[in-house]
Amino acid sequence: MMPVSDDNIEYIDGRPATLSFDPGRRVYGERLSNVSGKEYRIWDPRRSKLSAYICAGGEHFPFTRESNVLYLGAASGTTASHISDIVTGGKIFCVEISQRTFRDLVKVCDHRKNMIPVLGDAASPDSYRFAVDNVNVVYQDVAQKGQADMLADNMECFSARYGMVSIKARSEDVTAQPETIFQKARERLEERDLRILDAMSLEPYENAHAMIVVEALQ
Repeated sequence: MMPVSDDNIEYIDGRPATLSFDPGRRVYGERLSNVSGKEYRIWDPRRSKLSAYICAGGEHFPFTRESNVLYLGAASGTTASHISDIVTGGKIFCVEISQRTFRDLVKVCDHRKNMIPVLGDAASPDSYRFAVDNVNVVYQDVAQKGQADMLADNMECFSARYGMVSIKARSEDVTAQPETIFQKARERLEERDLRILDAMSLEPYENAHAMIVVEALQ
C-alpha cells in the first residue's frame, strides 16, 4: 500500500519516484526514469526514511508544492533532494551539524535553489533562527537522545503546523525494547501539545525505527 498522491510523485516498479527539480543530475546515484517525457528520480526506501514511510503504507504526507520545510539532520541531502522535487514553490531549510557532511550538502543546494543549507545544531533552534523563515513542516532525522523534544522545540520555535520525526530506538536507549521507546516518544509529543496523526514502524526497510507524524494543537 502506497497511498501518497502528488503530481510530482509517480510509482515506478513498486517504488515512489519524484519529478526531478534538476533534470539530468543524480544526487546519490539514484536511478533516473523517463515517464511521458518527464524525468523522475527513483526514491530508494533503504536510503531514505521518508521513502520507507511511504512504502510501508504511511497515511499522512504534509508536504505540498508551497510548503516551507525545516529539515533537521539533512546530512548530504539525499531525502531533502526528493522533498525539493515536491515543494517546488516552497523552501527547504536544511540543518546539518557535521562540517564535513555540510560541504556535501552545499554542493547539492548549489543546483537546487529551493534548498538552503544551514550549519547548526538541531537541538538549539534559537541558534539558527536568524537563517530560517517560519515553516509549515518540520522533518527530523537526528539520531540522538531526546528526539521527541527536539521536534517539539523546533515546531514551536518556527510556528510549524506539522512535524515528522524518524525515531531511532537505539539512539534513545540500547537496552529498551523499540516499541517501548516509540510509545514513550508518542506520549512525550502529546505532552508537548502535539496530536499524533500517524505512528508506524519502518520495517522492513529500517530496523528499530518508527515514523511519527504530528500536528500542533490550535
